[in-house]
Amino acid sequence: MDQHSKCPCGSSLTYGQCCAPCHTGEKLPPTAEALMRSRFTAFYLQDNAYLLATWDATTRPASISFANDPTRWTRLEIVGIQKGRATDSKGTVSFNAYFEQEGEKGVMGETSRFRKLAGRWFYLDGTVKDSAENALAPGRNGLCPCGSGKKFKRCCMK
Repeated sequence: MDQHSKCPCGSSLTYGQCCAPCHTGEKLPPTAEALMRSRFTAFYLQDNAYLLATWDATTRPASISFANDPTRWTRLEIVGIQKGRATDSKGTVSFNAYFEQEGEKGVMGETSRFRKLAGRWFYLDGTVKDSAENALAPGRNGLCPCGSGKKFKRCCMK
């Protein structure tokens, strides 16, 4: 991605000013929200190494593959934040992640939990809104938009 392009995470900054320094290891995300934004951008870029590196070891999958994933992430909307500031040790970020999958547009709503260990934020886990709350979520048998390669019903829909 071009360093001068608008960052996919929805901030008003360029990728080079916003998420790129986190992806290259130049800086750590200072808040849970900043980590959420950098992880969304990593999904957008299909950067599985960054996603695994920022996933808490207690809940991290063995691998993430985007090889057969038809999902293209398009936009992030932060809905709510609880704690997760630079001085906190845990936080929660609620968001809507918009995507396109096989010509259809959709949105996945999630509330994600984060924790800080040794001064570094990690994604712990998340609760995806059920399909009644989130009418544009992928179908039960569709691939999960989180990039795990599993069906939605066996992954984030749980």
